[in-house]
Amino acid sequence: MTLRNRFTIISSLSFGIVTIIAFAVVFFAYYDSTRISYFERLRNTALISAIYYLEKDELPKSRHAQIKTEYNHLIENKKVAVYNKYNEVTFGQNLNDKNIKALHLKSARNNKMVQFMAGNNFYYGIFYPDNQGDFVVFVKAPNDSFKSQMVRLSIIMLAVLILGLLAIYFLSRYLSKIVYKPLSNVVDRINNVDYTNISSAITSTHTHDEIDDLIKSYNKLFGRISESILLQQNFINYVSHEFKTPLAAISGNLEVFAQKDRTPEEYRKVVKESLDNVYEIESILNNLLLMSGLTKLESSHQQVRIDELIWKIYEKLNPKAQENNSSIKINLQVNTPDLLEFPGNETLLYLALYNIVENAIKYSGHHSVEIVLSEEKDRHLLIEVKDQGRGISEDDLQKITETFYRGKNVDNIKGSGIGLSLSKSIFDHHHIQMKINSVVGSGTQVSLIFPVTK
Repeated sequence: MTLRNRFTIISSLSFGIVTIIAFAVVFFAYYDSTRISYFERLRNTALISAIYYLEKDELPKSRHAQIKTEYNHLIENKKVAVYNKYNEVTFGQNLNDKNIKALHLKSARNNKMVQFMAGNNFYYGIFYPDNQGDFVVFVKAPNDSFKSQMVRLSIIMLAVLILGLLAIYFLSRYLSKIVYKPLSNVVDRINNVDYTNISSAITSTHTHDEIDDLIKSYNKLFGRISESILLQQNFINYVSHEFKTPLAAISGNLEVFAQKDRTPEEYRKVVKESLDNVYEIESILNNLLLMSGLTKLESSHQQVRIDELIWKIYEKLNPKAQENNSSIKINLQVNTPDLLEFPGNETLLYLALYNIVENAIKYSGHHSVEIVLSEEKDRHLLIEVKDQGRGISEDDLQKITETFYRGKNVDNIKGSGIGLSLSKSIFDHHHIQMKINSVVGSGTQVSLIFPVTK
């Protein structure tokens, strides 16, 4: 069922239910007020009848005759019955009326009046004490007029209800077309989106309503999907590019090596080169698994000596720095040895710090790289990795930690754009705050602020 049909049915049912309730209240209110009005007229008739029949001996003949003339249509003998204390009809000709029972007479004497509907008549009785005795005067009137009024009212209400339901149905259909037209337009625009470029946004209606919110949510959702697709494409390009070089080296060495017999020394050299390339592929896979979140931390966090990690990285990367006519300087300014102990995963922290220092070496040119470990006033451990290289522009600095993103001034320096993103993820996991400050042409400084653990 479409929203338009659902809206039409719900609005019609709501109107019908509310109208029926309102009509029921009006009908019963009118029914009760009309019934009371009829009984009021009968009460007056009963009182006039009592005066006419029981006050005849006390009223002048002229006055009695005047009453008969004026109210003759009300005090017809067939409609009046005056009962004495023995429940016998002494005046009037409404004799043996089966609807007037002894209990009604008793109720009239006890309550001074009684009223009820029976058969096709209204009945009203009053207790009337007189010098001739105590009497009960009953009068009746047909209820045909009352019933016809109720029937007419019911027919009018039923007709209004049917016409109202038809009117609200067609009005709802018309209004739903207007209300849901923007939504239909959104659906049409979504269906016409070029799925080769799903990141293209749908134009906002600027109506500040639910439809506008839906469009904004759609644009955000498909923007994220587009980013994910782009990330996957970059991932595939990265894997194919990074794997191609070591695989080509392995296959090339083996093809050349198989052409003739080699000396043991040559065997060892080729095996070493092949193993190095295999280890490089394994390192790439490990980084990718870490980035995709497919690996789990095999061991819980334990106390790690940060300074020892820095020295391990120094031993690993200083020869590479020397090949670039550069060097690594470590400046330890921590007076509290406990600050150098940090609870975390040693492998991940080593990898994150290694990536930061390696980047500094790659982009520092022939300048040295300085690693400063210092103690903040609030007992935070601070690590600063400083280089004097080419620096990072402001535009690149905002995106530099995104996966596979590389700055525009990297030139021919080899890189994948995964190291810094992976490092940030590891630091975030350990609640270590990373800040990057850089000036193009002057260098870059990466600051790592460790949380207080004790």
